[in-house]
Amino acid sequence: MKSKILSIISLFIAFSTCLNCSTEREYQGIWDYEIHIPQQDIHTGTFKLQKNGDNYIGSMVSKELKETSIHNITIEGSSMTMDIVLNNKTITINGEFKENLFSGTGTYNGEEVRLTATRSVDQEGPIDQSQIAYVLDDSDLNDYEKDLDHQGMIEAFDGKALKRGSLIYNSNCINCHGVPEVEGSIPNSLKFWAQPFKYGNDPYSMYQTITKGAGLMPPQMALTPQEKYDVIAFIRENYVKDQNETAYFNVDSEYLSSLPKGTSKGPESKPYHPWSDMDYGNFLINTYELADSETGIKRFHSPGPRPYADENYLKNNFAYKGIAVRLDDGPGGVSKGNAWMIFDHDLMRVAGGWSGDGFIDWEGILLNDKHETYPRTIGKLHFETPVGPAWANPDTGSFQDPRFKARDGRRFGPLPKAWSHYKGIYHSGKNIIISYTVGKANILERLGMEQSSGQIIFTRTLNIDPSDKVLRMRVAPQNVKVKIKGEGATLINSNGFVVLEVHKGAAANIKLFIAGADVRDLAKTVQNAPGPENLDKYLHGGEPHYNQEVVTAIVKGKEEGPIAMDQLTPPYENPWDSRLKLSGIDFLEDANIGILCTTDGDIWSVKGLTDNTDKLYWKRIASGLFQPLGIKVVEDEIYVICRDQLVKLNDLNGDGETDFYENFNNDHQVTDHFHEFAMGLQTDQEGNFYYAKSGRHAREALVPQHGTLLKVSKDGTKTDIIANGFRAANGVCINPDGSFIVTDQQGFWNPMNRINWVEGKGKFYGNIWGYNPPKDTTRLGMEQPMAWIDMEFDRSPSELLWVDSKKWGPLDKGLLSFSYGYGKIQLVLHEKVMGQRQAGVVDLPGVKFLTGVMRGRFNPQDGDLYACGMSAWGTSQNMKGGEFYRLRYTGKPLSVPIALSAEKNGMVLTFASKLDAEKTEVGSNFEVQTWELLRSHKYGSKRYNIKTLDISKVRVTEDGRKVKLLLPDIAPVDIMKITYKVTDSHGNELKGKIQNTIHHLNEVTIKE
Repeated sequence: MKSKILSIISLFIAFSTCLNCSTEREYQGIWDYEIHIPQQDIHTGTFKLQKNGDNYIGSMVSKELKETSIHNITIEGSSMTMDIVLNNKTITINGEFKENLFSGTGTYNGEEVRLTATRSVDQEGPIDQSQIAYVLDDSDLNDYEKDLDHQGMIEAFDGKALKRGSLIYNSNCINCHGVPEVEGSIPNSLKFWAQPFKYGNDPYSMYQTITKGAGLMPPQMALTPQEKYDVIAFIRENYVKDQNETAYFNVDSEYLSSLPKGTSKGPESKPYHPWSDMDYGNFLINTYELADSETGIKRFHSPGPRPYADENYLKNNFAYKGIAVRLDDGPGGVSKGNAWMIFDHDLMRVAGGWSGDGFIDWEGILLNDKHETYPRTIGKLHFETPVGPAWANPDTGSFQDPRFKARDGRRFGPLPKAWSHYKGIYHSGKNIIISYTVGKANILERLGMEQSSGQIIFTRTLNIDPSDKVLRMRVAPQNVKVKIKGEGATLINSNGFVVLEVHKGAAANIKLFIAGADVRDLAKTVQNAPGPENLDKYLHGGEPHYNQEVVTAIVKGKEEGPIAMDQLTPPYENPWDSRLKLSGIDFLEDANIGILCTTDGDIWSVKGLTDNTDKLYWKRIASGLFQPLGIKVVEDEIYVICRDQLVKLNDLNGDGETDFYENFNNDHQVTDHFHEFAMGLQTDQEGNFYYAKSGRHAREALVPQHGTLLKVSKDGTKTDIIANGFRAANGVCINPDGSFIVTDQQGFWNPMNRINWVEGKGKFYGNIWGYNPPKDTTRLGMEQPMAWIDMEFDRSPSELLWVDSKKWGPLDKGLLSFSYGYGKIQLVLHEKVMGQRQAGVVDLPGVKFLTGVMRGRFNPQDGDLYACGMSAWGTSQNMKGGEFYRLRYTGKPLSVPIALSAEKNGMVLTFASKLDAEKTEVGSNFEVQTWELLRSHKYGSKRYNIKTLDISKVRVTEDGRKVKLLLPDIAPVDIMKITYKVTDSHGNELKGKIQNTIHHLNEVTIKE
């Protein structure tokens, strides 16, 4: 009996001890915190609690502050006291745990500080993946994913895998996630070294997240299974194991045996560089830095969103509007050459000439997907000229740069037109002729090369019209060898440069020979070389460069719902390895033919849209442009918005291909920043053009055009800023009344995505890091968005479009919003209350694309919607590099509201279909939630003050098309989400979610 009692006592002690351990373990781990400090922004981050013997130790990571720590932790029962250090200021926090919540207070400068924290997801074992809303379904994956040997690949983690994983992380993952020392370009991305893994921290769960995508994490379609496990190994061992111990999952035999069985390791890893495989043609416009691979200055550029304190680009040789021209013969275009020169059409200067194997390093967001960087020349830089005007002012003879001076001391934009003006590029055969003016003189120039004993000599052929003044051009520094051949000009030395002096009153036809100091017998080479050629003969068009036509199929979509989606297959297999990242669409007057642009600089025509043959005939009609992101056809003339110019494509000989790339307007102020895209292109009734230019992501604007809506006059002679304060405005929509709609992206000073209705001129739309923002950083200092778009509904809206097709039934004259982030289309339900536009969005049912959607237009011939899209940074839909779609309204029941109104005591939803009142008037069919956003210098916003509103009554109007939700507590709010499930008069269940913003309530009261 005694032994029994002792056993019971022992069990009780052990059980009590276990309970204590359980309590301690409950508080150990990672907690997400918010600290509310008076007169400051809310600070957020994570802290980690660990038991160390009889004591607790902790660590702290802030999303905003560099120096944070946690000390003197005491936990007794459910109470905790700890000292936290924020920027060298110690605050003692006293508080209580309640399940997975901790609340505490302290004192800071005599005022109360509140800290709240929630326990992060328990990750002591593999996560239940069935509860995760992945971006891709299993059916979307490659077949090899079904038979993978996950166990074998995880067991094979070794030093080689870590090395391979390091390369992958530093070329891909670092862009968004960053490193402990430098924050990534999307600060909300998981910090592996400090935060819990939302979708699972074991290797297999991490593999599923990388493969299928979840939340803001897009699927990584370009990585092989081995590459995914390599980078997983690197993340676990380099960032998680020692720096984030509670998130490190220990792999054992039991875990390995639980993994899906398979026999394959998937396809072998192959070099993946489609950006350099592509044939861009023999010229490519971009922003380039010229530097010698061996002797050039080292890159000194912050990989994160903020610059280094001492970043200074005044010493760098940037050609912001650089036309890179291949000089040697051979197939493959500019990327496969061995010798090049760059002509900077801001300054009419040849920035330099170089040779080597590889052209450039391909660093860039729309090249190799790298953030916060720009392409740089690789190889031997034979000569270069400094950033500044190449030609002296014809009126004064001065080389002084008169252009806009930015806050960092650099100058941007083109020279005054009276000084010098870029006219365009003629492309005839192998000849690339650059046309420009200096003063009143027209100049044609061709870049070329000669060789002497295997050494490269760069040449410039210039045809210069007579000028009423002497013209002077800096050719190269005096330490570079320069010779001239021809009539009408001479070479002189002046102020450290070899200068071309063009005689007054006579035409000049000359050829310059430029060589490094190591080239011998230059004079003999010049003597034997052909003289300057008359370039006029290349101004009338030549043989087509891209005469192959690629035929693809139209894959008709199912007509099961109200919207059917046809896939108009792009020519993925093409002779030039073009990636087909489609970024703009319009139609010729014969709307059977569409014109599309790509971010890689191509323009394509596609025939067969409306002739019902189910075949498409694609032809490449232009190439080499600088990041086209919008296209507009005006009276069968094609205009393309590029980062450096608005270009007009001219077919001079009727063969369907561009012969003259005419500069219609190049007022663009272009810097080296990766994020300042020029996006969307529309015209108003008067023929003026409009596009949006992005800001500098997380950096202050350098030029007035950063973050603006811009107007180019009908004749192309001037550019005006219509509105500013945008962060990343992806396109522009012109409204029937002549006003505009411009979207914007979540980020710094943008708590969520925005849809902005732009009326008038000169208004500010919220990004304090724009150019000359207002001093008032509160919401009162900005125009309010028509709608805040929560990340649940769209992570990256692109362009809006008015429905202009009677074929679209109840949606005709409606407003659509294209989603680049989630690859879908939303209907925008808008109203105007007390002079303020406000709106909500709802997803069009059954519309899900393989890419993000960039642009769309209704075809005037068949009345259908044609949309194009692409995948790059910032979209979850990246199963294809680019895609082309046709959307048809089928007439089947539409499950979404077509109008929305915020009344004094509730919401009114108008449906296209007549509803069954009895089945709809049930309170449980609806849920209404609201929350607020915090706008600050931080990236995005959490949800604050979340509420579920009481629905006192649901009423369907007599016509059966309106549902009135009586909401006693309704009030203006940043975000409202209405979840609905109603039944139409034919018994069809209609369900969905609306997300809207309320600035004001109508004075109308819903009758009970």
